[in-house]
Parts: sequence; structure tokens; C-alpha cells
Amino acid sequence: MGCVLQGVSGKDLRSMIEEQKQKLGSGIVAFIAVDGGKVAVAVGVTSDLTKDHNAAALVNLGAKCVGGRGGGRPDMAQAGGSNVEGADDALAAIKAGI
Repeated sequence: MGCVLQGVSGKDLRSMIEEQKQKLGSGIVAFIAVDGGKVAVAVGVTSDLTKDHNAAALVNLGAKCVGGRGGGRPDMAQAGGSNVEGADDALAAIKAGI
């Protein structure tokens, strides 16, 4: 599951990711938030999938597209950048990395 959200702050993404992970039960969630010239990227991976998919590696794929970098844990990672035009590409890069 993933999408680009307009007008959402990066601070809100963490709780949104956790909420979606709980709803899914098993899966990978990626949100890209665009707000006032800034881009936030967040990826969450449910614990049953962290052996094969690392949220930090996935978030960095997206971060490259928005001119930023990030980090985190295998189950949750965040990044930021300033290239708003790269938001859709960031989501595509994360999906390709899965």
C-alpha cells in the first residue's frame, strides 16, 4: 500500500504508518507527504516481513528521488527532502524495491 499525500506534515506520517500496518496485519506501507515545499517519506514493514524487506533500505530508495536521505529500523523508517516534483518517483522507486 502506498500513496502521495498533499498538505500532510512529515510528523503525521509515523502514526499513519503504524495505523495502516495494524490494519493490514501483514504488508508494507509507504507514504510520501508533500507540504509547503518539503517532502517526507515514510515506510513501514510488518514484523513478519522484515526478514525479506527492510524499511530503511526502502525509504532511502524514495529519498534519493526527493533529494534527501533517511534512516530508521527494519520495521519503520523516515526520510525528508526538498524536491517536491520527485514525490511520485519516490513512491515508484519504493514499489520497485519491494
